[in-house]
Amino acid sequence: MAQSKAKSPAIELEVGERTVRISNPERVYFPARGETKLDLVKYYLSVGDGIVNALRERPCMLHRFPEGVAGEKVHQKRLPHGAPPWMETVRVKFPRYNRTADELCVTEVAHVAWAVQMSTVEFHPWNSRRADTEKPDEWRIDLDPMPDCPFDRVRRVAHTVHEVLDELGAVGYPKTSGGSGIHIYVRVEPAYGFSDVRRAALAFAREVERRAPEDVTTTWWRKDRDPRLVFVDFNQNARDHTIAAAYSVRGNPEGTVSTPIRWDEIDDVNPKDFTIATVPARYAELGDLHATIDDNVYSLATLMEWAERDEREGAEEPPPPED
Repeated sequence: MAQSKAKSPAIELEVGERTVRISNPERVYFPARGETKLDLVKYYLSVGDGIVNALRERPCMLHRFPEGVAGEKVHQKRLPHGAPPWMETVRVKFPRYNRTADELCVTEVAHVAWAVQMSTVEFHPWNSRRADTEKPDEWRIDLDPMPDCPFDRVRRVAHTVHEVLDELGAVGYPKTSGGSGIHIYVRVEPAYGFSDVRRAALAFAREVERRAPEDVTTTWWRKDRDPRLVFVDFNQNARDHTIAAAYSVRGNPEGTVSTPIRWDEIDDVNPKDFTIATVPARYAELGDLHATIDDNVYSLATLMEWAERDEREGAEEPPPPED
């Protein structure tokens, strides 16, 4: 893999029915092993069906690294300028600022490849889709370890989450975060707005905390959390809050990947093992472990009942997500 910082000639790739021009393909993006911009494109093509499944029809924020991950990160809501006519967008509103943005809306892998051409490393989709951006169809359970929390504790909490989901009749799809946590996604009926989905997620998090109080916190303010515990971050279901998609590379020197895993892998998984160098072979062997998520749609009705019960019993309500 190239190590030179000199500008390399552009190349063209045939991606499905599209031609995607890749400028400076030999720019090193990931210094740990020297993977380049072209290596990143090839990675996303190798997991093409998986990344498209994770992003399909969703507004998507881009984390761009024009100089590679050792350089500045750009959080980009709007589709970058210069997009070819076959790129797709969805318009979303930001009421707090009285603004709109036309965000990337992926429906084919060429959209992903072009975004990488524009220096995108991470893809952060909304949990709602273009048909109705105000009604989420994805409930996200984010197991976020605090600074002194060992990964074994994250594993234990993941098993507790699985237990509660099974009792609810919900099918959870786990993945590594690409960092130190685990995410579990559940497809839900797009019947509620963001605030209600967040309420349902909080009710679920409280139930997990009841069952594993030695491992879990739902305390809102970071300064008040026990640094040894796992925070079940229900706020990832708030409007315009996004986390890295399944198969998204993360912006670190090793190029770790937020990787779908099986429940029976939880006890042995090491998130650092999943990188752009290793995930393509895993994907070729196992396929997309989240491929059936749309076939298992859960109603949040029971969790809404739990939320109402907690509120009647005086559970402390967190502040609005923008706070």
